[in-house]
Amino acid sequence: MTEFRRTASLGGGALLLDLVLIQPSHPGGLTAAGLTLMPLELPVLLGGALALGRRARGYAAGVAVLLVVLVALKLADLAAHTAFGRGFDPVTDLNVVDAAFRLLSASIGVAGTSVLAALTLGLLALLGAGLFLGLRAWGRAGARIGGRGRSAAAGIAAAFAVLCGAEIRSALNGWQGWNPPADAFTARYGAEKLRNGLRSGAALAAFKAEAATDAWQHRPGALSALKGRDVSVVFVESYGRAAIDTPAYAPRHLATLAEGAVALEAAGLGIRSGWLTSPVQGGRSWLAHATLASGLGISDQRRYGAMLASDRLTLYDIAGRSGYHTRVVAPAIVLPWPEGPGFGFSEVLAASDLGYAGRPFDWVTMPDQYTLATADRLAPDGPVMSEIALISSHAPWTPVASLVPWDSVGDGRVFDAMATAGPSPSEVWSDHDRVRDHYARALDYSVRTVLSWAALPRATQPLLVVLGDHQPAAFVARGAGMDVPVHLIAPPDVLALFDDWGWTDGPVPAPALAPWPMHAFRDRFLDATSPAGTP
Repeated sequence: MTEFRRTASLGGGALLLDLVLIQPSHPGGLTAAGLTLMPLELPVLLGGALALGRRARGYAAGVAVLLVVLVALKLADLAAHTAFGRGFDPVTDLNVVDAAFRLLSASIGVAGTSVLAALTLGLLALLGAGLFLGLRAWGRAGARIGGRGRSAAAGIAAAFAVLCGAEIRSALNGWQGWNPPADAFTARYGAEKLRNGLRSGAALAAFKAEAATDAWQHRPGALSALKGRDVSVVFVESYGRAAIDTPAYAPRHLATLAEGAVALEAAGLGIRSGWLTSPVQGGRSWLAHATLASGLGISDQRRYGAMLASDRLTLYDIAGRSGYHTRVVAPAIVLPWPEGPGFGFSEVLAASDLGYAGRPFDWVTMPDQYTLATADRLAPDGPVMSEIALISSHAPWTPVASLVPWDSVGDGRVFDAMATAGPSPSEVWSDHDRVRDHYARALDYSVRTVLSWAALPRATQPLLVVLGDHQPAAFVARGAGMDVPVHLIAPPDVLALFDDWGWTDGPVPAPALAPWPMHAFRDRFLDATSPAGTP
């Protein structure tokens, strides 16, 4: 019976360790095939216990604690991917823990969420105890096999440790993603978490230092020159310099911009244009949004998280301090978005908040005309500063919408026939020239829609900042760089606040006009609209 218990302890300990090591960190890894993986760390950890023999107690405790921490991090990644569509950064995502608790509480109640949290912690403690007992059993087995057996176990463990080390080095030198190319997943995962945590900590420290020296942290009079006028920052997806400079696209878009300028002039509005250099190209629009809002260069997810976790004031934070209601209108957001308060938004209008009853345009949840009409319909009494993120010009650029009379937008069902017309994404993306043609058509719709919306009659015209978030993918942009157009649209007396910017009068920025880095916009915009003197 004693021998049976020993065998059961060894087998159970090895099985539990195996399951912990192959635990995925992404919902896509929760497959039956994952159970067949052979983790390279398993012989390292078991061989180490055998080699230590009766001295394995402390080793078993240390390994158990480390693995429980990694299990908890993997569970956090699984939850974050499921709820928010991204992984979990323990350095910069502490706000996500609170957001996740509130999200779950809304579904199962505070009591249910508290019970679930306590149960999870209890199971992690039991897991740690099981891992400790299993590794200690292997240590006791090592004491029984003698010195030669322990030496052999140490050699095997060292050999596999070399393999694991090679895979860790491979991971840290460029491997990305949740599904590794070999079987030392947990070792790689832990090494990446450590590296990323150190980088996130460094980025967070740098952003905190910048926040501490931010001239706008205590400067009064922000936006006072606008006298309570509404401001809307409108991002047009994939609206890059290629649309204006590249011969394949320029004729179409220049004509649309010229027509829009005529309509704006008839509405008593002017337009000035310049260039901004985006931190990204082809995607990751949120990094451009964060760059413009924060006045910091945000070119990767780590800096993005660090910015949100720091005390850096965004344009919207500053507007909120100045009496503005701040909001984001974001039809692309279909999951909970805990980052919203970090941007300074007091209201987040995601796709489900906009009341669209029409059909989606493939990936695009609703056409830009509906988004803009609804932004007006849901606007509270001013002053209001809005960020509006338009997505009709987002890939795959099919189907392409067209403008309808503004008074017929309604609940969006007027667009249903357009949403089911045209070729499928797979048909469009089978040919690069066809992709470029559909990009041009979709972008033209977005730009035409924004200019038409800007010219609508209103009691008081807002100040509009219309810009691209980034260039499209390189093969679509045809090597036109990282610059995006930016337009200021407002009555002439408001545009006069920006006279010293040197931007081009009209809808087309001069080709030779020097671009600003996108992160420079926040401070220059605040300086122009806040005549309270130098801080």
